[in-house]
Amino acid sequence: MEYTTLGSTGMEVSKIALGCMSFGSQDDWMLDAEEGRELVERAIDLGVNFFDTANTYSSGESEEILGDVLAEYDRDEQVVATKVRFSGAKEHRNAEGLSRETIEQELDHSLDRLGMDTVDLYQIHRWDYDTPIETTLRALDDTVRRGKVRHIGASSMWAHQFQEALHVSDREGLARFETMQNLYHLTYREEEREMYPVCETEDIGVLPWSPLAAGYLTRPHDEFTATTRGEHELDYGTPYHEGPGSEEINDRVAELAADYGVTMAQIALAWHFQNDHVDAPIVGTSSIEHLEDAVEALEVDLSASDVEYLEEPYEPVEVFGHE
Repeated sequence: MEYTTLGSTGMEVSKIALGCMSFGSQDDWMLDAEEGRELVERAIDLGVNFFDTANTYSSGESEEILGDVLAEYDRDEQVVATKVRFSGAKEHRNAEGLSRETIEQELDHSLDRLGMDTVDLYQIHRWDYDTPIETTLRALDDTVRRGKVRHIGASSMWAHQFQEALHVSDREGLARFETMQNLYHLTYREEEREMYPVCETEDIGVLPWSPLAAGYLTRPHDEFTATTRGEHELDYGTPYHEGPGSEEINDRVAELAADYGVTMAQIALAWHFQNDHVDAPIVGTSSIEHLEDAVEALEVDLSASDVEYLEEPYEPVEVFGHE
């Protein structure tokens, strides 16, 4: 395993964050408590110390499963991130959003499910257009001052919104967002235009979600579109494989995978690991084998010409993931 400093937090985290959205029982493809335990335990064996979940994943079951496993390990060695914005186990008028009431009650629920007194990274799960950002930041600042949260982060939003939030924090002397979790992969690079220059200037840690383009970069284009997952993504309207250069990028990932004798997923992840923008991609998987493959991708050393070859076909696509 390799480790990196997460933005300005000073925390040392594995260059792979295990995404725990697959833990729970809301859908047939999810991992139950025992399966989730096996995946987390294997991740720890492999050196992963960074885990990302959310109050809304399987209505809080993800947090429960993760917390139950980590309770058997040294808490000081783990970095745990969760999120607030959408409803968790309870659904009512104030169960979602970023008001002070929602933040305080959902944080307490998350900590209870995790079995922890403090969460290392508490992230807003998108922008709340109904709550002034100053109100949200004051509530988050209080959670830090009370010792319930160590650091705060944000997720997919417009760069001008993120810059506004940082400005409010600086003006009012409030805790700042120190991480950005946003959509980023070889076939969706719109964040390079405005968001990543802000992150670099402000020393923000970057944690891409869906680094494998919801599976599109793990198999040839034609095979992906023929799968159930591919049909779902087409219906959902994600721009993973609809960009004018996406199919060519997919072909080039497959070509380099054959050249290196590795999987397509490992080439796509190696691009992240060598990307100056990225601290740690959020790797969500329901398979121990795929987790092991992801860790092995740290050993794939792409040349500068390989990176240029993978990136060259990219053309702009519609911005996605901010809502």
